[in-house]
Amino acid sequence: MTKGSVRFEAVTKRFGSVVALKPLTLDIAPGTLVTLLGPSGCGKTTTLRLIAGLETASEGRILIGGQDVTHQSATYRRVSMVFQSYALFPHMSVAENVGYGLSVKRLPKAQVRERAEEGLALVGLAGFGKRLPSELSGGQQQRVAVARAIVLEPEVLLLDEPLSNLDAKLRRHVREEIRQIQQRLGLTAVYVTHDQEEAMAVSDRIIVMKNAEIAQEGSPHDLYDRPASAFIADFIGDANLIDVEVSQSGADTEIALLGRRLRVALPPVPNGAAKMVLRPHQVRLTRDAQGFALPAEVTYAAYLGNQIQYTLDSEAGRIFAICAPVAAPFRPGDGVHVTFDPADVRLVPA
Repeated sequence: MTKGSVRFEAVTKRFGSVVALKPLTLDIAPGTLVTLLGPSGCGKTTTLRLIAGLETASEGRILIGGQDVTHQSATYRRVSMVFQSYALFPHMSVAENVGYGLSVKRLPKAQVRERAEEGLALVGLAGFGKRLPSELSGGQQQRVAVARAIVLEPEVLLLDEPLSNLDAKLRRHVREEIRQIQQRLGLTAVYVTHDQEEAMAVSDRIIVMKNAEIAQEGSPHDLYDRPASAFIADFIGDANLIDVEVSQSGADTEIALLGRRLRVALPPVPNGAAKMVLRPHQVRLTRDAQGFALPAEVTYAAYLGNQIQYTLDSEAGRIFAICAPVAAPFRPGDGVHVTFDPADVRLVPA
């Protein structure tokens, strides 16, 4: 175990009779950004607070940098947290906010000022030190919160829904900055969000949680391309989940969809009922049937500049499609045929 690593060994957290976290075992490698992703109440924030020392494990052990910190106070852990609400002191200047933790540690004032200036420069806010938080935009305030956390030189940086108070365009900009800072400093970071796009954009590894335990973990590409369940397929990006019957035949898998059979090149899967996962951008729409095609009717069309989004009714259920703009797009009420490349198909248990 090296500096910045995090290990959970069968860690459980209970609040009275409520199990907030089922026995959890995980390892976070130094210098990586790992995101805890999932719906509200899944256990992700509890896990983050256990790392921070803001909650105490009911059972199991927590190690940071190889040191057992299970019963260690948050004060003595080499971790820093960036909160959803920024938690800046409104009466203090930006520089005083950034240097606050260093002042609490009783570092010399000159050193506090120097490190605060370095922290602000690192997040692109050099020269903003004398301003008040109220004189900054939401994105700038969030960057001040990040600077305050990193000047403490933590072994682990914790980020709790850090972008949820920002608008969509600003979220994209600030998440890029956070990722670049984490990589530049080689920090170990644990990031909590319920936003799957945000998780995929910043993470080396994503841990998807459901019902107080891990549902699946892996790289963003692994989770998107090889979901282990319908929940993961639907949570990590949009997905069309279509009922099929599976039968094994040689090296290929054969599926039955609405009485029609289709071979798909997949590893062996159990026979019987399953869900076919088809991503919206993998759906192709044509006016005439071409090969394996599902008749459908357009019920909704939205032009978004770089794409057109369609909702369709078919015998296989509702289908969501994302297509490139064309000169003569389909309109609600149009009859179309849905096709797809069998190589794009993924199957998950029904």
